[in-house]
Formats: sequence, structure tokens, C-alpha cells
Amino acid sequence: MAIREGSLEAPTRHPIAWKSPEYYDEAATFKELERIFDICHGCRRCVSLCGAFPTLFDLVDEGKTGEVDGVEKKDYWKVVDQCYLCDLCYMTKCPYVPPHEWNLDFPHTMLRAKAIKFKQGGVDFGSKFLSSTDVHGKFAGIPIVVQVANAVNQTKPMRAAMEKTLHVDRNAWLPALATRKFRSAAPRSADLPVKDGERTPGKVAIFATCYVNYNEPGIGMDLLKVLAHNDIPYVLVNKEQCCGMPKLELGDLESVDASRRANIPVLHKYAQEGYAILSAVPSCTLMFKQEIPLMYPDDADVQAVKEAMWDPFEYLAARRRDGLLKTEFPQPLGKVSYQVPCHSRVQNIGRKTEELLKLVPGTSVHTNERCSGHAGTFGVKKPYHEVAMKIGKPLFRKMADHPQGGAPDYISSDCPLGGHHIDQGFDRNSLGAPRLEHPISLLRMAYGLK
Repeated sequence: MAIREGSLEAPTRHPIAWKSPEYYDEAATFKELERIFDICHGCRRCVSLCGAFPTLFDLVDEGKTGEVDGVEKKDYWKVVDQCYLCDLCYMTKCPYVPPHEWNLDFPHTMLRAKAIKFKQGGVDFGSKFLSSTDVHGKFAGIPIVVQVANAVNQTKPMRAAMEKTLHVDRNAWLPALATRKFRSAAPRSADLPVKDGERTPGKVAIFATCYVNYNEPGIGMDLLKVLAHNDIPYVLVNKEQCCGMPKLELGDLESVDASRRANIPVLHKYAQEGYAILSAVPSCTLMFKQEIPLMYPDDADVQAVKEAMWDPFEYLAARRRDGLLKTEFPQPLGKVSYQVPCHSRVQNIGRKTEELLKLVPGTSVHTNERCSGHAGTFGVKKPYHEVAMKIGKPLFRKMADHPQGGAPDYISSDCPLGGHHIDQGFDRNSLGAPRLEHPISLLRMAYGLK
């Protein structure tokens, strides 16, 4: 197939027509998959991004004709299952996305196929359970239960049982439950004078996220300390549920809709009242900035929340440009190897985390823009854990090779799960023991805050 020049215009995104019956038409979806696969086969620019593209190209090359028409339709699912909706192909690689006439949207076509598979009952119990973050998060904060659960989950017999029943790879890192939830431990608000900037609202509403609330409340506490140090008043949003990203990755769009119905009315109130809404997990931020707005393009409340939603470092960098961020950092950080997560990159906000960390004297930030391979629940599942580690291996090597020589003092990623995946992939014998810290925690440390 002849390859044409890609569009030079900025990519645009079509709404996700998930409420239409035609969206779940398997024959029509497979026809679109064939069209897209044929374009991808002729281009192959995205071969190094994830497992979906090598899987597709191997199917083509080993097929009867050496073209997409020689691939069995049932094998299309092998490609779909390897896509974890990182969005990098769309936002950073593909020259044929809209407004190009070929109108290629690989990840959202994969999402359509995943939604069909889910509706047909093709998703197993283990995947559904892993994506139900609010369900297993309910056990966080119950001391005896947490201690027992965390201890048992690290034993070989339990991990073997989880591998058999939930298909969680026994070697994959799993987050521990917090002894106290962030939303229980954190001050509900900090009442300070509001100083609006040219670009930024002067008050913040915190969407905690499941992960920070149930697993690593320290990230949320450090964010509050950074905000208070900069005289930025904050409140925790009144109530929240999972953003819906884990369910989106399964194609469970009805559950995404349930999350939208729970969260948007609450968040819309803060948007109306002039708050910047901050979420410390990039996937959650992206959910409100992109995926939910594309699922509900005509919902004014959803669009208002989209406009009010900020990545924390995006917000802090804007405060700095407004002259309202303190930039005295008494504590150097040394050598930092930092990864920009996929779901941060596709927000098109630039390298805001790097920008702020580089302000810290005595700090060398080595920034890496490559996927860790973790991708939510994908990286812990038995069929994909080794694939996820393989995808991440080039990143692990790059982060270990700090320009100043030797092992970094810290490794860091805005995505907490991705950070732990990178940490697991490091060769401790040859690299020493760099500490894993979230960028928000690094900023708190640089300010000298306890």
C-alpha cells in the first residue's frame, strides 16, 4: 500500500459514540479494524510503542498473503488485547490521525472492540475485580485487616492462588493498602487568602484518586504541604468515586458512566465556584480532561470540569509564571532520573514536572519520555506481566544511565504505578539503591518541608 504524507495540522479527536447501537456492531467494527490495520501495516512507525503493533505485524507477515487480508478475523482480538490505551500512537507517532483524510484513531477503535468484548461477556472475573478499585479500597484504613491483607498478599502461596484465580502474575509488584486513607487523614481544607493569577485560580479542590486515597496517601499529604507552603488555599472534594479509567481500559463503558454520574455533579460545583481541580495521578486527570468529555461532548457540566481540571505540576508551573510560586529550595535532590508517563504526555501540557524540579539547586534531572509498560492493571496480569517488563526495559536502562554518571539518587514518575514498575525493573546489584519518590514528594523535600 502506498504511504502518503501525514497531516501537519494538530490532531483532533472525534466524540466516542458509545451510546449508539452501531458502536457495538461487531461486523462494522471488524471492517474498521481491517482498514486501520492495513494502514498501520503499510507504515509500521509505531512498532516499538507497545505489544499491539508487533503482534499485528507478525500476524500479517506470517499470514497467507503477507497482507492484512491474510489474517484471520478471530486473531484481531490478539491485537486488541495488547492495547492498553496509552494513546501515544495517536498523539505522538501517527501521521494519519484526523484531520487527515484517512481518519485513523487506533486507540479509540481498540476501545470500541474492547466494549464489544465486554458486552459479549468476554472479560474474566479477575480483570473485573482488579479494575474495581473502590471495592478493594474499602479495606484500607482498617488496621488489623490491612496488616493481614498486606502480609498475606506477599506470601508465595497467596500469590500463587491469586495467579490461578485472578490471573495476577505472582512476580508483579502490587500496591499495599494504606493503614489510614488519605481522605480520612488529610485536613479537609486550608483557609488562606485567595490570590488569583493571570492564568490560575488561587484556590484548589483536590480529587484524591483511588490510588492516593487507598494506597499511597503520602503523595496526597505532600501535595497539600506544597500548596500550603505556597499560600494556596485548598479543599478536598466533598466526595468522590473512581475516575473510571480502569473500567475504560476493559471496555466497561456502563461503569464509566456510573463514575461520571457520581463525580461530575460534585466536581462541577467546584468548577463553578472558581476552583482549580487537581488530581495527582495522570490517568485520572486525563479521564476528566479527555475521555469523559469525548463520551459526553454535549454535556456542559462535563466540559466545565474539563476546563477546571489540572495536573498538579501544570498548575504549579502556571502559578510560577503568574509570579505566585515560591522558588527558594534549600534542599538539593542530587541526581534524579524522571519519567514522563504516557498519560501525562498526551495531555499536551509540556514537561512541567521537569521544569519545576530543574529549579532546585544541586539537582540534575534526567528526563525520559518512554512508556514504562505498566499501564494500569495490564502490567500485573499473568498473560502480560512479562510483556510489560519487556516494553519497559529500554526505559529502565535509560533511567539507570544518568548523564552525571553512576546510579541516580532518585527515580521518579508522575504515575505512581508506573514508578513502582520502573523500580521493579531496576537491576539493584549493578545500580545500587536509588530511592523511588513521587515528583510531588521530591518537591516537598526540596522545599525542606517535613
